[in-house]
Amino acid sequence: MADGDGGLTLAPVGRETVQDRVYSELRRALISGVFAPGQVLTIRQLADALMTSTMPVREALGRLISERALEALPNRSIRVPPMTLDRINDLLRARVLIEGEAIALAAPRMTPQRIATLREYMAHWQVLRLDGDPATVDQEAALNQSFHFEIYNACGSLALIPMIESLWLQSGPCTRAAIFAFSEAGETDSARFHHNMIDALVAGKPQAAREALVADISRPFTYLRKKLLSKDAA
Repeated sequence: MADGDGGLTLAPVGRETVQDRVYSELRRALISGVFAPGQVLTIRQLADALMTSTMPVREALGRLISERALEALPNRSIRVPPMTLDRINDLLRARVLIEGEAIALAAPRMTPQRIATLREYMAHWQVLRLDGDPATVDQEAALNQSFHFEIYNACGSLALIPMIESLWLQSGPCTRAAIFAFSEAGETDSARFHHNMIDALVAGKPQAAREALVADISRPFTYLRKKLLSKDAA
């Protein structure tokens, strides 16, 4: 748009590099659980899938390793951290502490518009009716992430959000396995945990919101813990 002097007033345009795009896509894939716990990844495999050269993939993987979302092996290959009891317990403990604080801070700050957005997400969720189809699970995972971060972004803390993002990055491969298990078991009651969160947020009750969140995020970790324990017992 022209200013009074005949010049142009334009918003600066950011320049996203190929490395940034590769990093963003791998990050999205990890949060969504596209990669399984313990899965070994190769730079060439990822570069081919992303239709890019190996250099931006190598640099993006280095960032993800530093964020503890991936780990480097002695043979120079890279893998998604395996699912262990210690890892499950550690991630759940951290998520309960940090995400619990975020939702408690958000409770008195939720606007009618944010509440309406949460209800829209849940309306979409109700339509999905998971049947084990990977595309459907992808949609549920995306809705779940959008739902939670709509709340967290209202917490007013710039420090908490990147911590939560890091925890979701590390948790994605594990929780994806639980989503499939719940689907195969025919569980249809998952939505009630989110509805409980909405009710607590509408009422402006931080502790009730925290308790509803803890109940929600504990479910996949509890399932995975039992699975590992039964496997060890066998």
